Amino acid sequence: MAKTRVLVEFGMGTSLRREDYTEAALRALKDALWHNSVNMAELFGFPKEVMIVDAEIGVQQPEAVDTTALAAVFPYGQPNITVRQGGLDIDKPQGGGRTVIANAAVVVSFDMEAAG
Repeated sequence: MAKTRVLVEFGMGTSLRREDYTEAALRALKDALWHNSVNMAELFGFPKEVMIVDAEIGVQQPEAVDTTALAAVFPYGQPNITVRQGGLDIDKPQGGGRTVIANAAVVVSFDMEAAG
C-alpha cells in the first residue's frame, strides 16, 4: 500500500497581543479544519482513526510552539506535526510588541493504492 493524499486545507491564525506562537498556530489549524467536514474516511470505507494527518505550521519562532497542544486539536486520525520557519511577526507602530501570524497546511492521506 502507499500513502495517498486525498485532501489539503490551508489556514491562518494570529496572536494579536500576547505574542503566543502556539496560540497563533492553533488558530491556523482550526482555520484550516473548521471550514470543512471531512467525510473522506467513510467515502473510502476506512475508520476515521486510520486517517494520516500531516500538519505543517510556519511561524517566525518554531521552537516556541508546543506541538503536543497542536496534536490535541485533531479529533481523530494520526496527526504528524511539523513546525518550521515561516509566518510573520508584525511590529506594532508604537513599539508595544508584535502581532504573530502563523500559517498552516493540513494534508489528509490514507494508506491505500491510488486508482488508475
